[in-house]
Amino acid sequence: MYSSTQLPRALYTAEQGRALDVRAASVMRIEAFTLMERAGAVAFDLMTDRWPHLRRIIVIAGPGNNGGDAYVLARLARRNGIEVRLYALSDPSKLRGPAQEAHRIYLAEEGQVRACTDELPEADLIVDGLLGTGLDRPVEGAALNMIRLMARHPAPVFALDVPSGLAADTGTVLGEAVHADCTITFIGMKRGLLTASGPEFCGELFFSDLGVPARAYEGEAAAAQRLDLADLAALTPRARDSHKGRNGHVLIVGGDHNMGGAVLMAGQAALRCGAGLVTLATRASHRGMLLEQRPELMVVSVVDEEGLAPLVDRAQVIALGPGLGRESWGEDLYEAALFADLPTVLDADALNLLAVAPRRRDDWILTPHPKEAARLLACDTAAVQADRYAAVRALQEEYGGVVVLKGAGTLIAGPDAATPISVCPYGNPGMGSAGMGDVLTGVIAALLAQFGDLGAAARLGVLAHAVAGDRAAASGGERGLIASDLMPELRALVNP
Repeated sequence: MYSSTQLPRALYTAEQGRALDVRAASVMRIEAFTLMERAGAVAFDLMTDRWPHLRRIIVIAGPGNNGGDAYVLARLARRNGIEVRLYALSDPSKLRGPAQEAHRIYLAEEGQVRACTDELPEADLIVDGLLGTGLDRPVEGAALNMIRLMARHPAPVFALDVPSGLAADTGTVLGEAVHADCTITFIGMKRGLLTASGPEFCGELFFSDLGVPARAYEGEAAAAQRLDLADLAALTPRARDSHKGRNGHVLIVGGDHNMGGAVLMAGQAALRCGAGLVTLATRASHRGMLLEQRPELMVVSVVDEEGLAPLVDRAQVIALGPGLGRESWGEDLYEAALFADLPTVLDADALNLLAVAPRRRDDWILTPHPKEAARLLACDTAAVQADRYAAVRALQEEYGGVVVLKGAGTLIAGPDAATPISVCPYGNPGMGSAGMGDVLTGVIAALLAQFGDLGAAARLGVLAHAVAGDRAAASGGERGLIASDLMPELRALVNP
C-alpha cells in the first residue's frame, strides 16, 4: 500500500533510512531481497494506477539498491504486457546483494539490459532508479548524462525513493537532478524531500512502509517531524465565559514612513487568529489609514521609546519588525521593545538589527527568510539553503528561543536542542509576495498571546499560515495571491 495523504510524521536522514532497512529485515525475519521485491511491487502498483495506459516505459537502473528496485519494477511491467527498455548506469555484473538477485531474475525472465546511451527512445514514462539516497557530492559522468537525457525527454518521470541528484538529507540539488513528476519513498521518509528543492523536484510525493511493523522504528529517533493539518486540533474551542482580556493583548511595533501596510497586515492577522486586543505602535501619519481599514485595531502614534512604554505595560506579547525600518526611529523602538522583556516575535528589520548586534534570549521567536538568516549567521544565502536543517539549528543555538526558517518547507527549531526540527509541507509559490511575512508574524503573535507556548505558537502559526495560503490559491490560483487573501482562511483554520 502507498499514500500521498497519510505521510508519516517522523522524518529521517539517509543514513537512518539505511539503518531502518536493515532493522526492518531483521525484525520481520525476511531477507533484504524480499523488502526490495515489495518496494518494486508497490512502485509498480502506483505507476500503473497513476498512468493506467502505459504501453512503453524507460527504466534507468543504477548500481545500488535503488537500481534493484528498478529491476523488480521492470520485471513486473514486462509480465503485465508493458514494453520495457532498461538502461544500466554501470556493468550489472558488479551489482551486489539484493540488487544482484533482482537483476538475475530480470534476466532469467528474458529482460534485456542496455548500456548507457546518448539518446533515449520514445516512451510513455521514465522510471528513475539511478542514484537513490547515497549521493553526497555533485553528480558527474555517466549519471549526469542520464539525468540530462531524462530532462530533455518529453515523457513524465517517476522517481524511486529519491529523485536522482537530490540530496536526501537537505533537499538541495547536487549539481543537477531529476525533475520528477511523482516520487515514492520507502520505509523511512527522507527529511530532504520536504524542504529546499525537495518539493519541487519530487513532484507528487508518496510513501509506503512496505508493511514494516512499528517495533522496527523503535530506538531510531526521528531527525525531524512533519507538521500535519490535524495538529490544528490543538486549538480547542474557547470557554463560554471567555472575554477579550483572557485572549491576549498583542502589541505590534513597526510601520515607519511609507510602510504602514506591514503593521496593518500583521494586525489583521493577529485579530483573525484570536488575539483579544491588538495595538499598533506606529507613525502618526498612518493612523487614519489604519483605523479606516480596520477599526477593531487600536492605533497609537509613537515618536520614541517613551511613547512605547505605556503600551508595553498593557501587552502580553510584542510583535517587532513589520515595516520597522533601520533609521533612528526604528532602532530606538527596537531597543525599547526588547528592554520590555516580554515574549516577542521578531521579523523583517528587527532581524536585520539583531544581526548587527547579536544577543540571545529564550523568550522570543525569530522568523527569518533565507537572506535574513544569512545575515544572522554571517554567511551567504547559498550556505543557508545548502543545508536548511543545519542553518535553523545553528540559529537556534546562537540566538535561543524558537527559530522559524521560512521558505519552501519552512523549518521550526526550538525551544531547545532536544525538540526535533519541525517541517511544514504546506504552502505554495504564490505566497512569495509582499506582506506574507507580516501576516505570519501576526498569526504567531496571536497564538503566543493566547496560549503562552513559544514552540506551539510557532508550529501552529506556520501551519495555519501555509494551509491558508494553499486554500486561498485553490480558489483563484497562485499567481496574484496577496497577503489579505489569507484572512478568511486563517479564521476558519484557527477554529477547527
